[in-house]
Amino acid sequence: MTPEFSEQDGVGVHDALQRLWTPHRLSYVKGEGKALGDQPEGCPFCRVVELDDSAGLIIARGAEVFAVLNLYPYNPGHLMVLPYRHVPDYTDLTLSETAEFAAFTQKAMRVVRHVAAPHGFNIGMNQGDVAGAGIAAHLHQHVVPRWGGDANFMPVIGHTKVLPQLLGETRQLLAEGWKAVD
Repeated sequence: MTPEFSEQDGVGVHDALQRLWTPHRLSYVKGEGKALGDQPEGCPFCRVVELDDSAGLIIARGAEVFAVLNLYPYNPGHLMVLPYRHVPDYTDLTLSETAEFAAFTQKAMRVVRHVAAPHGFNIGMNQGDVAGAGIAAHLHQHVVPRWGGDANFMPVIGHTKVLPQLLGETRQLLAEGWKAVD
């Protein structure tokens, strides 16, 4: 039974809303782990490649780029493709980096289709702070799987995203899929 509250109790009026607690998001809200300046030393993307794949949520490593899960995903399976080199702009990539960057993006789509059967994708880069890049100093491309109805009332009205799987489990599925899919 839901307790009834009153203003006399000093706790306000019961609003009948359920609460979905997401304390792990507090570090994102506080800006913890955000890049400090434009230097690689303060860049979380430069630091993550020093971790083992599981701890860093890295899905796959190439010669010049890698794929990693987004810590704050829009949807399950939201990953990013990044060059190892700390560059801010797509035009800064070499021809070989650009080729591997594109190949990793294509493979990421095939892998996510194999593992999770999304209905579509949003793929894109936000170039610069003004364009919405959370970490503008290190180029990264988002690969976001989409399903019909995935923008239901929770994110639209409740400003809350419900993810049905822990990031480590998602990383494991995608890493195994990366090895299985050409």
